[in-house]
Amino acid sequence: MVTIADDDPRRPDVLALLGEHLADMFATSPAESVHALDPDALSAPGITFWSARGDDGTLLGCAALKELSPQDGELKSMRTATAARGQGVGGALLEHVLSVAERRGYRSVHLETGTQDYFAPARRLYERAGFVTCPPFASYVPDPHSAFYRLALPTRVG
Repeated sequence: MVTIADDDPRRPDVLALLGEHLADMFATSPAESVHALDPDALSAPGITFWSARGDDGTLLGCAALKELSPQDGELKSMRTATAARGQGVGGALLEHVLSVAERRGYRSVHLETGTQDYFAPARRLYERAGFVTCPPFASYVPDPHSAFYRLALPTRVG
């Protein structure tokens, strides 16, 4: 059982997971191509941060949604704990974030991830969810180490 709830990115166990995330990003990508947010940035206005936890409270993963405009969001800092990989945590987090984006009335959700083999599982997850490649968005610029994706969300009627 996975419970996803708003959380504080400065909690000790979350800090450790985000530290692993940033370390992996810098180990696999040139510094100028690392776009992961630090805990302070994940606490900024316009960003909602969630953690996924097991029944015993163990941190299984995290994700954030950054508002780019009233109609558009960006998936940020999605990470599954090493011990929880392959158990559907990433899919559950992605489904949660997309559900919130739809409730907010967003028309699309964007994301940036790496092009290296390390990021292949993440790209497959996003593509299975319907994300398609797109040009750089927001303040991103073309980068051979970055893959940009966009998912059009259902339009609300009424």
